[in-house]
Amino acid sequence: LGVSDRIIVYYFPTKNDLVSDVIVAMGLQLQTELAKAFTNIAADHRELASAAWPVLTTPEAERVFALFFEASGLAAVGREPYKSLVPALVVGWIDWAAQHISGSAKQRRAEAETAIAVIDGLLLVRLLAGPGPANRAAQSLGVI
Repeated sequence: LGVSDRIIVYYFPTKNDLVSDVIVAMGLQLQTELAKAFTNIAADHRELASAAWPVLTTPEAERVFALFFEASGLAAVGREPYKSLVPALVVGWIDWAAQHISGSAKQRRAEAETAIAVIDGLLLVRLLAGPGPANRAAQSLGVI
């Protein structure tokens, strides 16, 4: 980074502080990009996922999701700060996505949970198996 180690330690006293801030910052950056795609309120999870898909399949987004899935794996085995951070991050994404879907609060929440599950599944397939299988799955699900 071209800065003194002391500067890093001043702003991030622990490794957990650094990891947490980086993951949150990347998530916020992705939300900013997705907000551009969500120009209309979606009727359901398919519409939301369809609007998101072109943004989520960019090289920049792929890097963010590679980091997210790595953090998710560490959370799944109980490693901190991931164990505390990732579930809160997922809930935050669901809450944020629900704002972009029409319906009652209960319907928006359910559709947002479904959208996040579909998107994360498709992106994991994309990361592990490549764009072809992920795009075919997205097409089969009605996302593209």
